[in-house]
This record gives sequence, structure tokens and C-alpha cells, in this order.
Amino acid sequence: MLVKTKAIVISSLKFQEKSLIVKCFTQSDGLKSYFVQSAYSGKKSNQKIAYFQPLTILEIEANHKNKGALEHFKEIKLSTAYQTINTDIVKSTIVIFLSEMLHHSIHEEEKNEDLFTFLETALIWLDTHEETSNFHLILLLETTKFLGFYPDNSEIDFNFFEMTEGIFSPFQGISCLSEHETFLFKKLINLKFDSDQKVFAGIERQILLKILLDYYSIHLDGFKKPKSLDVLKEVFS
Repeated sequence: MLVKTKAIVISSLKFQEKSLIVKCFTQSDGLKSYFVQSAYSGKKSNQKIAYFQPLTILEIEANHKNKGALEHFKEIKLSTAYQTINTDIVKSTIVIFLSEMLHHSIHEEEKNEDLFTFLETALIWLDTHEETSNFHLILLLETTKFLGFYPDNSEIDFNFFEMTEGIFSPFQGISCLSEHETFLFKKLINLKFDSDQKVFAGIERQILLKILLDYYSIHLDGFKKPKSLDVLKEVFS
């Protein structure tokens, strides 16, 4: 079936000498993997390499056979040409880290248009704003809404966050955050992308990042912590 859709590049893997296997989160069909033959040869193909950088937003036309095998692009073009993400070291590091997180988090080959719209809007926001220190934390927390394990904040006044159940508790059980960690987590829950970026110190962001990674690990089977985590920590240290 010939499909025209927007797609966000999640990962690209070199195959043999000249080809790529590209995993995309599509607006029309959720997660899809594509085979790009001779991606590293020819003038036209060099443009394709640029298309497949982490979290690039594309408009694609593709043949979807939906048989579990690799699909093939027919046409590719940029949906959004980033102005700063590819040249700003902090933003590009954030994007590499988040692409790895999404790679290990999104597994369903089914349409999730709300998640696609959220990610597209968030990435465009990142590209067009300068103060982005908390962006990755907010995006990871907000993404849990679409993955099914956003914290239940109906009892947010309690002092401890219980990680396994995703609820706030008056008692500190074995899988609860400390009172200080819970305080930071509550602050994060109340943040928006355009909130004051100075609300957290650097060490507090590190604490929150560890909390989010642990939270993902608890709620997603087979979740792996990104290889780019150390680079991200270095950028924000």
C-alpha cells in the first residue's frame, strides 16, 4: 500500500557498505523500519544521509507491505528544516539522547497520532528556543502519558512517590523516592517547556534524570539506558 505520511527518524543503522536500515515513528502507522539501498553513494544519496539524522522530521511516500519485513521509501523530503538543532552542541546532544530513549521505549507498530503530534511539536519548540535546560526531562515525563505510565498525581500532596505503582504515598516504602527526590519530581510534573529554566540546579537535573531512567526501566520490559547518557551528563554538568 502506498502511504504518504510524516515520519520522525528514531534510528539509522549502517547495513553492509552502502545501505541503511532506518527506523521511523510515522504519523500514519506508528513504528516502521525501512531499507535504504546505496545510501552512501551518489550525489542524491548524500542528501539522504542528512535526512536520517536523529529525530529529523520527514515527509515520506513509501510502500507499506505490512508483512513484518523492511519497507521501502519512494520519496523523501524534509517536513521541518531545523535551524539550530544540528549546529547547537547542547541541542544535538539532547536529540541524540532522546532518540535513543524513544528507540528503547516505542515498540508498537500501530498508529499513535497523539504521541506523534506531541513529539513533532516538542522538537519544533526545541529548535526555536534558546533556554532548553529542562527540555529532555519534561519530554521524557510527558511521553509517559502516551506510553501508559504517567504518574497518578491525584494524591500529589503526599511526601513520597512510589515508583512501581506510579502513585504518591504518605509512607516511604521500599520502591519510593526520598522526600527530597519526591519534592524535585513534583516540581518537574508542574513544568512546561516554556517554564523558567533556572528552577533546577545542575545536580538536581542529574537526580531527576536518574529518577526518570529508573522509572522507564521499571515500567518498560527490556528497556536499556542510552549509550549517550554520559555525554548528556557531561553537557549539563
